Order: sequence, then C-alpha cells, then structure tokens
Amino acid sequence: MTTVQRTAAPRRRPPRASKWLSRGAIQVFLAVIGLVWLTPAAGLFLSSLRTDTANANSGWWQALAAPGQLSFDNYTTLLKDSGIVQAFWNTVLISVPTTVAVVAIAALAGYAFAWLDFPGRDWIFLLVVAMLVVPVQIGLLPVAKMFGALGLFGSIPGVVLFHTAYGLPFAIFLLRNFFAEIPKEMLEAARMDGGGEWRIFSQLVLPLGRPAIASLAIFQFLWVWNDMLVALLFADNDSQPLTVALQSQMRQFGSNIGVLAPGAFLSLIVPLIVFFVFQRQFVQGIMAGSVK
Repeated sequence: MTTVQRTAAPRRRPPRASKWLSRGAIQVFLAVIGLVWLTPAAGLFLSSLRTDTANANSGWWQALAAPGQLSFDNYTTLLKDSGIVQAFWNTVLISVPTTVAVVAIAALAGYAFAWLDFPGRDWIFLLVVAMLVVPVQIGLLPVAKMFGALGLFGSIPGVVLFHTAYGLPFAIFLLRNFFAEIPKEMLEAARMDGGGEWRIFSQLVLPLGRPAIASLAIFQFLWVWNDMLVALLFADNDSQPLTVALQSQMRQFGSNIGVLAPGAFLSLIVPLIVFFVFQRQFVQGIMAGSVK
C-alpha cells in the first residue's frame, strides 16, 4: 500500500507592484486631505500679509502670482496694539494653568478610581460620568453669581477655575479607563517590592499613561485656547483672551481684513504649532488601548 504525500500549495503573495501602488494611492489621498485642511490657514496667512486694497480687489490666491505685494506691515501694526498683545498673554495665562490643573487632578483621580478601594468609589465615578452630559450653558448663570460673591468674576483665575471644573469630568473618565487597562500583576509586583501608592503612581502609572495624558493635554489646551463663550461672560476688558479681543475688533472695524486676518492667524498658529509638535503623542494616545 503506497501513501501519497501531498504538499501544500504555496500561498500566492500579492505582486509587489500592486502593493506599492496601493500604498502610493493612500499616501496621495492623505496628502490631498492634508492640503485641503491646510488651505484655509494658508489663505488666512496670505490675506494677513496683503493690504486692504489688495484683499478687496482680488482673492488671496492672487498673491501666489505676485508675491511682491506681501509684507508684515499688518502684523507690525497689530503688535503695536497693546490690547491685542495683552489679550494674547491673557490667553496663555488662561490656557496653560487650566491644562496643567486638569491633567494633574484628572491623573490623580483616575488612578484612585481605577486602583484604590474607598467607600462609594463606583457611585462617585458614576456621578462624574453623569456630569459629562451637563451642557456648559446650564452652569453659566449660577457660576457667574457665585463668582460675583467670591470676587472672582471678571478675572483670569475665575476663567481658569471654570474651565478646570468643566474639563475634569471628561479628563477623569478618559484617564481612569486608560489606567484600568494596566495589568494588575504589575501593580501587585510593585507593592510586593515595597512601593507605596505615590511611588507606584509617579514611577509606574504615569510613564505608562503618557500617551493618554499627552492626548488629554492637547485636547484641553485647544479647547481652552479657542474658547470664546466662557471668556466672553467671565472675563472683563483686562482679562479677556484673544478670541474675545478679536470679536471686539470685528464689531469696531467691521470687515477690515487688514486688522482681523493677522489677529486671527495669530490665534490660529499657536494651536497648529502645539498639534504638529505633539502629533506623535497625539496619535499614540488615540491608538492607546486599541491593541493589547
């Protein structure tokens, strides 16, 4: 009796040319999407470098054919405006402390909700999650009255405190879920080695949670930097950020592109720089937890 040995047919690999073509098509598609996304920013920048007459007579793309009409005179004029300069620094003084406070408090709370046992932990976390559905508009009037009684209304600390309070529910929810995915065995091993909770949090949990923390910091910074509603209500003329100052300029100068375009681009360039500098951490944070 003879046996016939069958050999498995080798798998056919896709041709290398088609693989390169598909990858090239994806890269071209992504490049087109990126170009479309950056076109408004480029148009705003070119408009800010043109005179009012040039902007009124032709579109911003005409500057590509006649680059000699571009100059930084509008920025020079804008930066001589003490109100705009003060508004820019007010925006920094509002955005940076808010981002630091939200990330620091949310990291501590997220670790506590994920790995510490205390009475009412689950119910308190459910309360935090329930606060995510509360619109910010509901709290404007009550908080404004409270800030008026405390002497915080119309000040930078008041705006920072409001943004911090309303940014914490989402931040705690995000970091708690991320910290909960850390293997329990790692924390138990650290405790067996004599590590306290603070040492475990600072030397183990925080480094592992860096992608999520970086993504949260980017989101929080962009939300606060671009906010106008809260600042319009809680900030006065001395503490107003750049968004409110530009809105005031728009009411005063109407459609004066020579004033509004440089200010708008100045407000836009900082979030763009933050995003491009930390884009790797942002992508890692988005992908965190998707692959175990």
